[in-house]
Amino acid sequence: MQHSQAITRNSASNLAQAFVLLPKSKRDAMAALYAFCREVDDVADEDAVPTEIRRARLAEWRRDIQLACNGGNPRLLVNQEFQPVIRQYGLRFELFDELIQGCEMDLDTLAYDTYEQLDLYCHRVASVVGLLSIEIFGHRHPACGDYARHLGKALQFTNILRDVRADADRGRIYLPREELDRHRVTPAEILAHQYSERFCALAASVAGHARQFYQRARLTLPAEDRRAMVAAELMGSVYWDLLLKLERRRFNVFGPDRIRLGKAHKLSLILRCWLGYVTGANHSPYGTP
Repeated sequence: MQHSQAITRNSASNLAQAFVLLPKSKRDAMAALYAFCREVDDVADEDAVPTEIRRARLAEWRRDIQLACNGGNPRLLVNQEFQPVIRQYGLRFELFDELIQGCEMDLDTLAYDTYEQLDLYCHRVASVVGLLSIEIFGHRHPACGDYARHLGKALQFTNILRDVRADADRGRIYLPREELDRHRVTPAEILAHQYSERFCALAASVAGHARQFYQRARLTLPAEDRRAMVAAELMGSVYWDLLLKLERRRFNVFGPDRIRLGKAHKLSLILRCWLGYVTGANHSPYGTP
């Protein structure tokens, strides 16, 4: 899996760093899943490439991953490396299809009017990844699926808040229009990187929506699956602390530097999650009131 591992290693993402707590076989499997997700997301995000070409490339990825899931001969190297993982863990094509549908939404939609619309997007691009991941992690209880859905949305809403400026630079606004209207913030202000107390109140409201998903994840993780979900719990911890940092900064995300957690902070979270794993801690390190 050299190609998939290189993609994962070079990404330096929070998700990839969470794999450190997994045994090697599952770490390799997650690297293959991450590489697939990274590749299809990059196709959708290549703004310099005409939309119809990106759409055709995503359709090619859909056909190729379907071959990998159905025992065929995928053409793309990432899918060739991924196929044994798909077979071992019984990963279903329907979930990959949903993920690609989420990427396709980025080809057509620059803004969302309602939370309902945004929830669908977050489900496809984040919760679906969670549903695939828990198969690799080895869940036993059916309720773990609800945990994956809630945690995926919590992470994605946190990403949306952190990346307002970067998304605006691409002409995108993921904050729902109904919240903009309620707080009297115009799309033009966001696209122009204009911070205000009104924007702070808007972002705080969206953060409250994210908090609800963290709390639901915390409450729905079955006790019998807690140890198996150690990498997911680390992800929850990292993004929860990122959300808290955004709140302390009063959501001023329009500066030139992206708000992030330092290496020492992430290391402390890794150690905390590892200690929780070995001591059998029975609560999630995020989602507290």
